[in-house]
Amino acid sequence: MDVSVYTLGIWLVKPGHEDDFVKAWKDMADRTHKDYPGGRGLLMRDRDVPNRFISTGPWASLEQVEQWRASAAFTEGLASVRDIIEHFEPHTLDEAATIG
Repeated sequence: MDVSVYTLGIWLVKPGHEDDFVKAWKDMADRTHKDYPGGRGLLMRDRDVPNRFISTGPWASLEQVEQWRASAAFTEGLASVRDIIEHFEPHTLDEAATIG
């Protein structure tokens, strides 16, 4: 896949719901992968703030990101975690430099 854009999400999960969030995120990512094959998603957990998670992934185009954010995979996935998150901050990023 030729990558032109990335998505990044910063998630603050209500304490005690971290495992529930990881499961729900994986469900959303699996559904997204079925609808948009060839992509890759990554969820990371902050070691210093264990209820903060960062998700990221590459996309082929801005149009694909916009389609995904309007899709049931995203909207229903977001709805499934709404009660267990304190904050969600979505970002759309362009590559500025690479090494290696």
